[in-house]
Amino acid sequence: MSIITKSMKVLKFGGSSVGTPERINGLIEILKSYYSRGDHFTVVFSAFSGVTDSLLDMSSKAAAGDEGWRASFEGFAKRHQDAIAELVSGKEQAQIAADMERSHQSLANMLSGIFLVREASPRMMDYVVSFGERSSSFIIAAALRQAGIPASFLDARKVIRTNDAFQNAKVDFAVTNPLIKEYYAQHPDVQVVTGFIGATPEGITTTLGRGGSDYTAAIIAAGLDAAAIEIWTDVDGVLTADPRKVKKAFTIPKMTYAEAMEMSHFGAKVIYPPTLQPALQKRIPLFIKNTFNPGFEGTYITDKRDPSGHAVTGISSINKVAMLTLQGGGMFGVPGIAGRLFGSLASAGISVILITQGSSEHSITFAIPPEVAKKAKQQVAAEFEYEIEKGMVEPLKVEADLSVIAIIGENMRFRPGIAGRMFQALGKNGVNVVAIAQGSSELNISVVVAHADEAKAMNALHEAFFLSDTKELHVFMVGVGLIGATLIEQIREQSAFLKEKRSLELKIVGLTNSKTMLFEEDGIDLANWKTLLSASGEKANLPGFVERMKGLNLSNSIFVDNTASEEVPRFYEAILESSISISTPNKIATSSSYLQYQRLKGIAARRGVPFLYETNVGAGLPVIGTLEDLITSGDRILKIEGVLSGTMSFIFNKFKQGGEPFSAIVREAKQLGYTEPDPRDDLGGADVRRKLLILARETGLPLEAADVHIESILPKAAQDAPNVDAFFAELEKADAHFEKMAADAAADGKALRMVASLDKLTGQATIGLRAVDASHPFYSLSGSDNMIVFTTERYKERPLVVRGPGAGAAVTAAGVFAEVVRIGSYLGN
Repeated sequence: MSIITKSMKVLKFGGSSVGTPERINGLIEILKSYYSRGDHFTVVFSAFSGVTDSLLDMSSKAAAGDEGWRASFEGFAKRHQDAIAELVSGKEQAQIAADMERSHQSLANMLSGIFLVREASPRMMDYVVSFGERSSSFIIAAALRQAGIPASFLDARKVIRTNDAFQNAKVDFAVTNPLIKEYYAQHPDVQVVTGFIGATPEGITTTLGRGGSDYTAAIIAAGLDAAAIEIWTDVDGVLTADPRKVKKAFTIPKMTYAEAMEMSHFGAKVIYPPTLQPALQKRIPLFIKNTFNPGFEGTYITDKRDPSGHAVTGISSINKVAMLTLQGGGMFGVPGIAGRLFGSLASAGISVILITQGSSEHSITFAIPPEVAKKAKQQVAAEFEYEIEKGMVEPLKVEADLSVIAIIGENMRFRPGIAGRMFQALGKNGVNVVAIAQGSSELNISVVVAHADEAKAMNALHEAFFLSDTKELHVFMVGVGLIGATLIEQIREQSAFLKEKRSLELKIVGLTNSKTMLFEEDGIDLANWKTLLSASGEKANLPGFVERMKGLNLSNSIFVDNTASEEVPRFYEAILESSISISTPNKIATSSSYLQYQRLKGIAARRGVPFLYETNVGAGLPVIGTLEDLITSGDRILKIEGVLSGTMSFIFNKFKQGGEPFSAIVREAKQLGYTEPDPRDDLGGADVRRKLLILARETGLPLEAADVHIESILPKAAQDAPNVDAFFAELEKADAHFEKMAADAAADGKALRMVASLDKLTGQATIGLRAVDASHPFYSLSGSDNMIVFTTERYKERPLVVRGPGAGAAVTAAGVFAEVVRIGSYLGN
């Protein structure tokens, strides 16, 4: 075996992946990335989406003498010619179009023959439907060549030998494997293979049945002893449950062949059992990936169990089944009853989905597809006619409108209590179990329930096995500076209390700073996070961080932005659209354009996820929450006044006539973490403007930043300094100017305060340095306290005042922490 063959990957793209030229161009980009990094691969393609059904429809119409087959054929031919026109250019376009036209003429001739004889045999149908894969693969091979990949079209009928069981042919691997090896040894180009079809030794076209294109990929892989099979579909791999029934279902990153076989048997549509057989026999790993989300890792299927994985890998179901029960006293101790029962069913071609029998041997219950229930009853009645007539066995009992649900996982056998947990979850949700089945391998526990209870039962089981009694919150944190580091320490110190008293377990699973990022799905060690983050070999990449967060698809995910960056809020929309909650002290998003503010609020409301930013205005103070409560309770806001900057409060509370120079106090505020990274955001009024803008919007005023009038206190030279160091140099030069302002205010018995004011009635918003006397609430401010004064219809004579520290890492982190807990309570309910 050549080195290239041993490293070969077999990729298969389904009908949805090749549904349009645009989608084909997308998969070509995927293949170009494989080719450019030196991978060795071959590709199997299904027919364009809907084409197989179209071909079957043409055949049916032709066999029925319906001339409408001709219009269907013209549409089929045109679709492929249009694809050629979009995907292939230059001289090759004309050649490919001509070759395709000749191929389709053969199809037209066959359909004409069917129309004349008014019959479409299985052999004819196999030939007709083969044109779907033959056409798509031929066109895509040409498109790949145009993209710079040396690709050749391989009609699978050259290498896959089958019997003549048309529409579900069986592969002769003893002949097929050598043919594949020989062909690939002689054709080093990237082979583009037709899925779904093979040929008899006489060269007659056959098809491989349901899941045939996936099966083709496995056959080719087995023949080549390939390194891996990749099935590219339109979902992110194999999910823990059907996402149409269980909204919290997520991708299973790794599973065994046995688990995959069970999942597919019980309704998982991504994979089909025959696909796995050649891979299983050769121990070839299988990947299930999403064409439309190629960066997502998808599902990895191998023969190795992950001992650290969940006890239950997935939950699957068969939507509708009929359950039949053969029972009677004459069955006890009589050998051969089961053999006769299932032999009669097998002779009629009826496949049994589930079997269960009590130790009393009084009854045997089995589940089958409902469409064959009548036939099964007739078969069993005929087989046991004598026993039924003599009363030894009762007439077969048939129950309809049922579903089978199975929990599946190789780790179940090593963990006691799984069955008890399963039935407790179903019982608590009022789901009655009609029948139970479990093999000695403990790989699968199946129950039969009423079809009406299927979705409820699956959700109950998914919550029981994938969501623990304690609600896990998965936190992804951007920014681990003063606020972020303090928040992490607060979470670490309070984690035991939250778990014990609030049934909340906070796990920080993603961290990033400007240099590196770190992910740990089971939770980062908060006692050692700094070392782990700095030692992480993964370079910081904000888009990659967000994509990884979305890709992990963890339940109860919360994104915390502790930065003042303008870049991070650009991802809020995508994060909210992914149903991930946000808590942030970053004011950029909520103080940007009013349209964007509305959009983010709207997305959060539509997605039903919290978007919390209380710390935008008053750090840990309940400012936005208080305002929301006033409005919600029907009060009418008249005016809001505030010292909204803890930084400015600290600076002007400390700045006294004859005291420290103004520039020294500002420098101290920065060192204490009170200011933004650039203090001009505070002193220039930009930070206060953002806060006032947010409050105005929360009251319903559609203000923009330009609508807020700021009276600047900084000299122009300081305001225009090129960097922070230059700013401080200029600020020192202005110390005398600020000293005079303090002296003038002191002479009048007043104190300087940076005051923001919003008049709700006029819509006017202003910010400026004001001198206030002892009668004003702002006069008594101390430290870094903020004060917000709400004048409303109810609080008109004596306004409502909120006061407290409005800056500092500890109180800001505490405010974010409180929001994270609030989100957890919301998700828990």
